[in-house]
This record gives sequence, C-alpha cells and structure tokens, in this order.
Amino acid sequence: MPEKPHLLQIGSVTDRMRSRFEAEFTVHILFDQPDRAAFLAQMGRQIEAVATDGHWGVPDDVMAALPNLKVVSSYGVGYDAIDADGVAAKGILVAHTPDVLNDEVANTAIMLWLAVSRNLIPADRWVRSGDWEAKGNMPLAQSVQNRTVGIVGFGRIGQTIADRAAMFDARVLYHARSEKDVPQEYYADLTEMARASDVLICITPGGAATRHLINADVIDALGPDGILINVARGSVVDEAALVTALSEGRLGGAGLDVFEAEPKVPDALKQMDNVVLTPHIGSATVETRQAMGDLTCDNLSQFLKDGTVLTPVPECRGLM
Repeated sequence: MPEKPHLLQIGSVTDRMRSRFEAEFTVHILFDQPDRAAFLAQMGRQIEAVATDGHWGVPDDVMAALPNLKVVSSYGVGYDAIDADGVAAKGILVAHTPDVLNDEVANTAIMLWLAVSRNLIPADRWVRSGDWEAKGNMPLAQSVQNRTVGIVGFGRIGQTIADRAAMFDARVLYHARSEKDVPQEYYADLTEMARASDVLICITPGGAATRHLINADVIDALGPDGILINVARGSVVDEAALVTALSEGRLGGAGLDVFEAEPKVPDALKQMDNVVLTPHIGSATVETRQAMGDLTCDNLSQFLKDGTVLTPVPECRGLM
C-alpha cells in the first residue's frame, strides 16, 4: 500500500476534520512538536499539504522549510496571514472557505449594530442590577430604522450585510476598490462615505493594504452620533484613534468583534457603555463552523483527486 502524502496541521481542528485528514494523509501537528526547528528540518521536505486557518496562516519559517509544498487549505475566508502572491509564484495552490460563512458574519454585524443602538448591554445590566425597580425606566435608545449604512468592503459578505440592512429600510452606501454593478450607492472616497453615514460597517479583507483604513479622519467624519461596527480584521481600524474618539465623545458608539492584538482588548473599551465587544465570533455557530471544516477538507480531497481545489483564493486561480 503506497504511503499517504504528508500534511502539516497548523492550529486546532475539529474531530470531524481530523478524521478526514487522517483518512487521506499522514498528519503532523505543528504545535505538538517540542522542537519546531528540528521537526521542520527532519520532515519539511516530505510535506506536500498544509491545513491552517485565517489566524495562523503559514509562518515564514514554516514556508521556508517546505520545499515540496503543493497546497494550502485554510479554514476561514480571510487569508491575510498567508503570503498568497508569494505562494502562488511558487506554483502552490491556496484554498479558503468563502460563502459558507456569509450569513453568520452578516448576522453578527447586524447584531452588533442593534446591540449598540438599542443599548442592549446596559439594558440587561439595568434589569439585573435592580435599577429598573429602584430608578424606573432607563434613558431612551437610538432607532435602527431609516438609517444610512456605509459598508466598507463589498464582497459576498458585504452584499449580504446590505441585504440585511434593507430590512430596516436603510439607505446603503459602499466603499470598495472599484464600483460594482449593484443598486447600492458607491463612494470612492471613504471619508466622504463616513460623513454621509449613520453607521459604518467594516468587512474588508485585512493585510497591509487595509491597515488602519479606518483612521482618525474617517472616525471624525462618522461623528458623535455615528456607530462603527467591525467584523473584518482588527488591523483595519486604528484602535488607538478609536479609543480616543470614543473617550472624547467624537464617536457615538462601536460594536467590535475583532481587535488589533486579540485576544488582548484595551481596558478603556471594556469600560464603555456605548461599546459592545464580542470575542471574534462572526462565524461561530455549530452549523457554519462545520461547513467551514468540511470545505477545508473538501479542498484537500479535491487536490488529491486532480490537482485542483474547489475554492482557490483569487491569487491562485491562474494555477488551475
């Protein structure tokens, strides 16, 4: 019986994923190795496939130690932790898991918007603390109806968020690298879009090109009544500028699922009643994570069959 190809697993996986990996590959778990450098030196040339996720990607030292790598399958839609251009230049395919998480990430964005606007966390605390009995009704919140919603990034998830926002009779604007054939209004200038928006929702890819795209100027344009929602990457928002604007009342509120140095979150944000914080749970439902895991495995299985993957990242589509 021929030897199974060797796969390097970076990060954790579900039992369901592990069973599928082991059925088709000899699996090596990077983080189980007591001496990473020694392991890579010994086994690196044998590894043809990598299974990773959007957080870990493929570190430079690992990539350099895998001269015979042919395919990387990443669990997640974001792949900024992988040098996709560099990998593609070597003829290596990179796959990710788009589409299967569109609905849940969009739902999370809307959930954060509603929670900030309607003061959900303070309202919950108002009841639990006894303030409702002792002090009566809490201050009024802000409606989500008929708002202008600006979406930063207008790929599949951005367009799903736009569909959700329409349910609240929102006027939807979007900023992207180029105008799309969609009914929503395009803004080439992000700051101008922020100025026109009541709510700004970030769902653009991470990476160097979008680092601190939401800077002090954009935040100031959104203004003291505006709300910033980030379900993209923490690096997209200048976190220090955000904290300052919220502290000084130059921004009305924020709903944040991602952070610059997660899981570390600035203490100042934790103290603010007009900020809702969630621990990067955009796609974190049983159903969606199972679909993501299945697609991660499906991409590897497809590669073993015919050298292609089902959902390559754009940089690698020319290799198929």
